[in-house]
Amino acid sequence: MKTNIQTIAVLGGGGRTGQYLIQQLLNKGLKLRVLLRNPENFQFENPLIEIIKGDAADLHTIRNLLTDCNAVISTIGQRPGEQLIARQATENILKVMSADEIKRYILVAGINIDTPSDQKGQSTLIATNWMKENYPEIQTDRQNAYTLLTQSQADWTMVRVPMIEFSAQKTEIAVDLADCPGQQITAGNIASFLIAQLSDTRFYHKSPFISNI
Repeated sequence: MKTNIQTIAVLGGGGRTGQYLIQQLLNKGLKLRVLLRNPENFQFENPLIEIIKGDAADLHTIRNLLTDCNAVISTIGQRPGEQLIARQATENILKVMSADEIKRYILVAGINIDTPSDQKGQSTLIATNWMKENYPEIQTDRQNAYTLLTQSQADWTMVRVPMIEFSAQKTEIAVDLADCPGQQITAGNIASFLIAQLSDTRFYHKSPFISNI
């Protein structure tokens, strides 16, 4: 990998998508600081991994997590019945990144997030409107996280994904800034694209949609 990034802070690494990300990062030989609320359930044991126990909603925990890191990757999702996390986590991360002069922040979101450059087609609009109607608080929280990104000085990329197929398969993918080009994406493809953003500047300050071809 042609990058000077050596240590990555990972949020959501214990989740279903995050596990594929962790494996691919380890395959690249990168050092990881992984935030986990329940480390006892974590499947990986590797000398490249340092586990930080805590919650992304806690600023002190995020400050600890980002120590000596060069970049941040987050696959945090919203768990039903729990406090809203997207905006608070992003606010904490951006605050610590600014203080520690960390620039690169890569995160995953759904296709329901709206940006000024969108030209969403019918299927993407249906999914967006369904989320707004059925989970308005989660939608607003995620949208607020996006707004924080646009107001920050970080080199951020918010990767928008459709329905996730939990497979390690890596195939050719489609990328589009205006509309989601497909209905599904494998977790392996998500992980691969996220890692590629560590050295790819094309999507700085942008929110690309990705999908399987």
